[in-house]
Amino acid sequence: MLLDANLLLYAVDAESPRNQTAGSWLETVLNGDRRLGLPWQTIGAFLRIITHPRVTTNPLSALGAWEFIRSWLEADPVWIPPATERTAAVLARLTRDTPATGNLVPDAQLAALAIEHGLVIMSADTDFARFPEVRWRNPLETAAD
Repeated sequence: MLLDANLLLYAVDAESPRNQTAGSWLETVLNGDRRLGLPWQTIGAFLRIITHPRVTTNPLSALGAWEFIRSWLEADPVWIPPATERTAAVLARLTRDTPATGNLVPDAQLAALAIEHGLVIMSADTDFARFPEVRWRNPLETAAD
């Protein structure tokens, strides 16, 4: 699994209507035995959004946000999937074929990493459906069933 930032944001933001579902799902996978990829793109997006006062109703301090990240990185199944030259080649193909521009670029980066490592992207963002070769799933929909 490769984790998108939106699931982390929902899990941390107590005011999100998806907080309880995302928090429960995240706790389950952090305590599970299936590998969970937490890429730098996801970490950076979480930090940027959760600390931004114009984006988040109750922004965290940088230290407060990093405490969440630290605890996630310490969980046994969590690893940081590395980007390689192959990631760049896949990203080039995705940006050409989709085409990925603007706000779709960070999704294309995650998609390239997922393709390289053979991972399923876990995200509530339906934009991943734009990448035909990417496997993705919204665990919040599954959890709500």
